[in-house]
Amino acid sequence: MPEAPAGPGPRRRAVLAAALSPLAAAGCSTDDHPRGPAAGAQPVPKDALVMVIRHAEKPYAGDTGRDEEGEDDPGSLAGRGWRRADELPRLFPPAKGSSLPRPAAVFAAGGKVAAPARCKQTVAALATALRTPVRADIAVGAEPALAQAVLAGPVPALVCWEHTGIPRLVRALGADEVPGVPATWPDRHDLVWQFTRSRGRWSFRELPQHLLPGDA
Repeated sequence: MPEAPAGPGPRRRAVLAAALSPLAAAGCSTDDHPRGPAAGAQPVPKDALVMVIRHAEKPYAGDTGRDEEGEDDPGSLAGRGWRRADELPRLFPPAKGSSLPRPAAVFAAGGKVAAPARCKQTVAALATALRTPVRADIAVGAEPALAQAVLAGPVPALVCWEHTGIPRLVRALGADEVPGVPATWPDRHDLVWQFTRSRGRWSFRELPQHLLPGDA
């Protein structure tokens, strides 16, 4: 009978195995290489904390407000509003453990169009205590731009705004469907709305100010 062809010797088998092992590892192993994000996946937004207040009390019908110089001005705060503005720094004490954190940025309604100064007046004493400038270059009605500026800047952020525009701000933040968020701002000046975004999800709580006699 004819002899069977001789198989490869031990040396040839070792060389062949060494040559094929990297190819097998590259073609068969997927666990050794971390996978990137799926195509089209949206990044999780950064965490944020935004506090919203209404400007302090304005004059009642038939009355007039007072500007910083004590002159009559219907677009300025009433006497009680000025007292609230003076007390507002107490709401954000420097000590840790308080119910509200100290703002790192302060926004107030303003813009180039002439508008009542009540929002800027409300946070003036607080901004002085914080040694933080008030950003007042965005007007009521431009809440999407306001939300973008707030979320792009340092946090916690405090926004003092006209009550009619606050629901638009909440929508622009993407927090309008959070359980418990009122559809409109109530007829009060003594509240704080706090919105916290963690891992892309918003939460909400409403806090009383308790700064003046008569606050609820």
